[in-house]
Amino acid sequence: MAPGLQDKTLSKKLSYHRPEADEDNYTEQPRRLSKAEARNKASLDLLNENSPLLSPQRLGGDSGSIDSDNSVDELDFLDGEEKEESKSVWYLFVLTLSIGGLQIAWATEISNGSPYLLSLGMSKALLAIVWIAGPLSGTIVQPYIGFRSDNCRNKFGKRKPFMVGGAAATLISFIALAWTREIVHGFLGFLGADPESQFVQVTSICFAIGWVCLLDVAINTVQAGIRAFIVDNAPTHQQEDANAWAGVIVGIGNVLGYLSGYVDLPKIMPFFGNTQFKVLSVITCIALGGTVLISCLCIRERDPRHDPSPPTDQTGVLAFFKQIFRSARRLSPQIRKVCEVQFFNWMGWFPFLFYITTYIGQLHVNPIFKANPDMSPKEIDEAWESATRVGSFALLIFAITSFTSNMLLPFFVVPTYRAPSPSKSLSSFHSSTSVHRNGHQPTTPRDTPLPMSASMTSFFPPPPDEASHSRLARLLSLAQIPWLTLRRAWILAHLLFAMCMALTFFVTTPFAATVLVGVVGLSWALCLWAPFALISAEISKRDAQARKTGGTNDDQAGVVLGLHNVATSAPQMLATLVSSAIFRVAQKPRGEPGDDSVGWVLRFGGVAALVAAYMTSRLREEGASEKAKGKENGDAERMDSETV
Repeated sequence: MAPGLQDKTLSKKLSYHRPEADEDNYTEQPRRLSKAEARNKASLDLLNENSPLLSPQRLGGDSGSIDSDNSVDELDFLDGEEKEESKSVWYLFVLTLSIGGLQIAWATEISNGSPYLLSLGMSKALLAIVWIAGPLSGTIVQPYIGFRSDNCRNKFGKRKPFMVGGAAATLISFIALAWTREIVHGFLGFLGADPESQFVQVTSICFAIGWVCLLDVAINTVQAGIRAFIVDNAPTHQQEDANAWAGVIVGIGNVLGYLSGYVDLPKIMPFFGNTQFKVLSVITCIALGGTVLISCLCIRERDPRHDPSPPTDQTGVLAFFKQIFRSARRLSPQIRKVCEVQFFNWMGWFPFLFYITTYIGQLHVNPIFKANPDMSPKEIDEAWESATRVGSFALLIFAITSFTSNMLLPFFVVPTYRAPSPSKSLSSFHSSTSVHRNGHQPTTPRDTPLPMSASMTSFFPPPPDEASHSRLARLLSLAQIPWLTLRRAWILAHLLFAMCMALTFFVTTPFAATVLVGVVGLSWALCLWAPFALISAEISKRDAQARKTGGTNDDQAGVVLGLHNVATSAPQMLATLVSSAIFRVAQKPRGEPGDDSVGWVLRFGGVAALVAAYMTSRLREEGASEKAKGKENGDAERMDSETV
């Protein structure tokens, strides 16, 4: 295409500013475009104008139009000379930072919530019922928040209002829960009630249960917003990188959460409270509020007011359930299969995460109970307190292994997409692309012929000069295992988890169990990375495809990720029922040695992991299909040389 005609076309479609002197001297040199050129130009115009996967800042002018015969199929949404814009390392870090504060909130609730509620006088039977609120709210709340955020047209963005609102509710819930005793005693004491009476104790328990339920709803609201926020603002070829960063930050949150169990926080920070849970709650509020605030202020979310308004009959609760059922029926095969994998995957992980501390603690107290068969209840409690610290140490090793694996795995796994060419890089926060001579930012190719993966450049950004970039690319690409795709790595993670659970037949010491738990951390790293990377890439591709054809994607990130959360929450409730049945059959009295009921629960999880491994093998190998599709498109364009 002639340079003059190319600039003229861009000015008409995207309203780029042309100096007046250039307009006066401009002479159009018409030439008929080939079909491939016309299709490529339409792709450029519409993607730069509307796609939320590019820079969120809108360009001036009206949207370009595209003819009906220029529609694309599922994998052909980025054909053309210019592709999706790559984001910088710091952009991906800040984009996923808020999930670290969220993980600290989850860790605080899971690791310290039970002892705190028991200290209020709650029974273990009631406690088990209370904790069902977590997966139950995840099954209902996250899909609903996803649906509402998809249809949100707030000037601040689709996801930010729910992230900020959910974070504020989480902060209030933590503070109210941590100071339950003081609030209830103060209010009822003002009315003349005895703080030590049964009525005050029951009221305190009911008050705490209410705030636990609100806390679960609030945390699930934040999580739904953050996960969709990451998908919306990361390009397709960097979805794996964004979720790898999310896994790293979650690992850091886990390490900090479990490490806090070894520190006497009231002694170090008495100004935050006089109990461990109070201090942890304040720290959690600071961490969650700070990380969400940073992500919201630094990431420019695309203005949803430019999107078509949702129909008024699709914003109510009834419309929500209709949309969920419709979306569930028309999920893409890839996302549907990932959800099927997650159902069995979390059926295996839930017993491990909630009972592994008890399993290691039982190994610790077995020789004590065997040597002292007539221990008093107080001595049994003291033995179990020591055993809990041993189990907590194993979880700390687990968190460190998971964090390290999240840092290293991207260097070994072959990426689905390649990193951008260094010729289009700069040190911008929002973009790693340069400004084109005609005044706009070109986006980066999806399949550049460079050996450096996108995952690698997420941790080691490419040098500015091409020679240094090539040397770094060759050095880092040596670590890649050619056959190890993300799908195959996830299969191996399931098999490793199942093998470790089978080894519980032979583990008899806390040290051996701690080593086993540390190895399982590798599988947990893939569990935090692989499913979200696979689903996010699929959502991102379909969203870009819909925007290119001038329409909207009915199944946006919020609804799809909500359905994915249903696939992870429902099996947790089922695993709870199965675990309860196993405990009823195999559990021994608390002070007797040789109780292997938790071991059988873990082995049940290992069987579920084997099913998950089989289901994962049925997933499509994304890289292979992309490469084959790209070859077909290239052959078609070479054959289509006639002019329009």
